[in-house]
Amino acid sequence: MKCIYIDPPYNTRSAFEHYDDNLEHSQWLSMIYPRLVLLRDLLAEDGSIWVSIDDNEGHYLKVIMDEVFGRRNFVATFVWERDAGGRGDASVSISHDYIHCYARRREIWDKTRNLLERTDVQKGRFKNPDDDPRGPWRQGDDGTAKSGTEKQRFPIKLPSGRVVTPKEGRYWAFSQQTFEQARSEGRVYFGRKGDSLPIIKRYADKVREGVAPRTWLTASDVGTNQSAKRDHLGKLLTNLTTFDTPKPETLLERFIHIASNPGDLVLDSFLGSGTTAAVAHKMGRRWIGIEMGDHAVTHCKPRLDKVIEGEQGGVSEALGWTGGGGYRFYRLGEPVFDADGHITDGIRFSTLAAHIWFSETGTPYAGAGDTPVLGVHEGMAYALLFNGILGDRSVSGGNVLTAALLDRLRAESGWDGPMTVYGEWSKLGAARLAEANVVFKQTPYDVRAR
Repeated sequence: MKCIYIDPPYNTRSAFEHYDDNLEHSQWLSMIYPRLVLLRDLLAEDGSIWVSIDDNEGHYLKVIMDEVFGRRNFVATFVWERDAGGRGDASVSISHDYIHCYARRREIWDKTRNLLERTDVQKGRFKNPDDDPRGPWRQGDDGTAKSGTEKQRFPIKLPSGRVVTPKEGRYWAFSQQTFEQARSEGRVYFGRKGDSLPIIKRYADKVREGVAPRTWLTASDVGTNQSAKRDHLGKLLTNLTTFDTPKPETLLERFIHIASNPGDLVLDSFLGSGTTAAVAHKMGRRWIGIEMGDHAVTHCKPRLDKVIEGEQGGVSEALGWTGGGGYRFYRLGEPVFDADGHITDGIRFSTLAAHIWFSETGTPYAGAGDTPVLGVHEGMAYALLFNGILGDRSVSGGNVLTAALLDRLRAESGWDGPMTVYGEWSKLGAARLAEANVVFKQTPYDVRAR
């Protein structure tokens, strides 16, 4: 993943319709920590993760993320003005959220992250008062400064003939070598009359494109919760209860722009109302959204359908979005493991078979799950003896690997090459297994959650 953005429950001790946001502090920490560890493992070397939070858990989250991602990989904490108004019924009107940003490897991310486009005001700083054919410029190394060394105190003869030297206690902001080089290249401006202190020119086309993002995100810059509900989300999800605190598309556009490029993969594992997926789609990124609540169907899907149709809310106009693309909607199967990491009681054969196949091969299981031999992948066959798949729970024909059963597996599958077999236990010793080119793994002990 090049960019991960999540907006987990804030643990505000109030009940939300779509989230259980009333967890005890220790429960919240126990919930977020393992998820961050998993997300870290999904990040690309030049990737970054962005996590929205407020004061309730924001500072504790920072400490956890220091541990998971390493303090050296901390990029910044952005402060977003989520509410531009004020409340008269509160002791303090909280108007901001935090977004903690960490890189997978900061030294790589610093070189690959994107800058923001220069504003018209910033672009206007480049002028061309002397009609320089090399184009607009602004002052670079220029004037005098309070600090420096003696080598930066030297006389300069202006085109007017006047000789100038910095006053006592001040110095040129450039060395004599830098000045002479710039003067020989015609990059020094002495004013319209040639009698002003020298300015070394910095041309617009030589300046690195864009500006570094700032951590202060104002309501007028990236929108608010209220603007997201009023101007966009409420219109998209007509007659549906919208989220109380949705994130505006302009906010997500800012983070996704900084952290990724078209074609990169963006993940949001707390998809909520679908904002991250909607913005990533409009920006030409590939995306994965994960949502456990019913609003995956009631909110996310209809919103993304409208994005594909070309809806013009949010950042659509600014990005020139007119529609297109598509997505696949998947539902999670039944859980393989319980909260303690044990295989779920009563799990179906096909469910455990799919998990074992994926954990062994890294590929989705496409079989019907009605035979003990699951398939062959890169020269290795995989078999599962579980839950009476052979219709016989006896030692000779059930979940225990015997010589007769191994012969049956090979005969029915037609495979006589290497084989990995999962079962309760094996009556074949290590030497016999090696001779038969079989690796035996015991259920449930060798079945891993990761």
